[in-house]
Amino acid sequence: MTMLDITVLEQHMRVLTGLLSDKTSPEAAAYILFGSSDIAADPWSGEPRLRLISHQVIEIPATDMVSSSRLHVTWSTRSFMRMLGDAAIGDKIPAIFHTHPGSHAFFSEQDDANERELARTAQQKGARGLVSIVLGGDGSVCGRIWHGSNAYTMAHAVQIVGGRYERHQPQPGENTVHHHLDRQRRLFGQGFNDNLSSLRVCVVGCGGTGSPVALLLARLGVGHIFLVDKDVIDETNLNRVHGARRNDIGRAKVEVLKREIELMGVESQVEIAQDWINAPRIRDALKASDFVFGCTDDNTGRILINRLAHFYGIPVIDVGLRMIAAAHEHGHDLNGRVTTLIPGRPCLICGGVVNATRAQEEELERNQPDEFHRRKAEAYVVGAGDPAPAVVTFTTEMASVAVNEMIAAVTGFHGPDGMIPTRIRRWHARDDRFLNVRVRGGCPVCQSDESRGAGDVLPFLDMAG
Repeated sequence: MTMLDITVLEQHMRVLTGLLSDKTSPEAAAYILFGSSDIAADPWSGEPRLRLISHQVIEIPATDMVSSSRLHVTWSTRSFMRMLGDAAIGDKIPAIFHTHPGSHAFFSEQDDANERELARTAQQKGARGLVSIVLGGDGSVCGRIWHGSNAYTMAHAVQIVGGRYERHQPQPGENTVHHHLDRQRRLFGQGFNDNLSSLRVCVVGCGGTGSPVALLLARLGVGHIFLVDKDVIDETNLNRVHGARRNDIGRAKVEVLKREIELMGVESQVEIAQDWINAPRIRDALKASDFVFGCTDDNTGRILINRLAHFYGIPVIDVGLRMIAAAHEHGHDLNGRVTTLIPGRPCLICGGVVNATRAQEEELERNQPDEFHRRKAEAYVVGAGDPAPAVVTFTTEMASVAVNEMIAAVTGFHGPDGMIPTRIRRWHARDDRFLNVRVRGGCPVCQSDESRGAGDVLPFLDMAG
């Protein structure tokens, strides 16, 4: 059976919770259109998964409301039929949402009866299914998808994604107390450890920042880790790639990190791919992840994960360093950056982090090296320059800052807004800066209503070429 996960974006959840003023208010309802993410094989289980991402919330017109109380809500099907038409036009999955103000989230017998008829109508109109979401007065959430009128699949988890990350599992498994995680339990509670053990996290790039990120995730108790990197260990990596040894020279970075994590004996399941991030076989791992860490120094990879965050509602935590050696009377220029990408916040394009021209040159260098070197000789491309400076203390420090942002999303220790949008650490100036990056008007990534929560589209992430 295909496992079902439902992601509701934070900005959509604010609209939905606004319908639940207090525990004594009458039930309320709305519609949602969901983008779909079909995962042929979850890299950790090998099983198919379906992840739904909220794309649009549609309010039910007041003129269509028939009656409501603390125990029921009814409305005309006129707006439901219009919503089914919108779903068909946009290739989205339709959903109904309602509240249970005075109790927890659950599906009542009356819900079953009502939704069965609506699901039959949705099937007749060609919809892939009908999703149903319930929000309880205690903040609990549950969801399911109807397959026609006679069968449905309950969501394994409903997650709220934004600066904060909330995970609701109506039927959680048995909590396992791991003694090696006792010290962090004392700070954040057993629920923190339970959340981390259920997370699926992808690390893109396993060098100076990616290697400590991967090892820190395992130490924290993250249950499922996927590592992506095309490169192998060379001698220059020994100064900063955690776990690398001299006899690992020539071995894939992802293999070295998988070995080191497994030797810890901390029960993290690690899967790896020695490949570029834009390889088609990596897509299921990216789409199945709850968080993605961008630890790559190439523009191509950053452009992809930048769009991934917005199309699939997957928080991306991107790490970058810029180190310039002292020249003459000028001092060193040592900077580290961590940017968190979620729908509703400025993207890496708006922040000026990625360079589309360099991305094209990187692709040319990888796929047509002869043509790349010809153009470089004729000064048509910039080409790869001298290797950038790297010092393990600085790369490791920014890895810790990045992982702490994930902890902030799960626990809220930064405050109600969760993850910090962009943090710059300037070691030479002995300060931290928190940037308020402004969106670029008409940005096709973070300012597009079409891409936000769109899920699967052709071509992948709407990236031509």
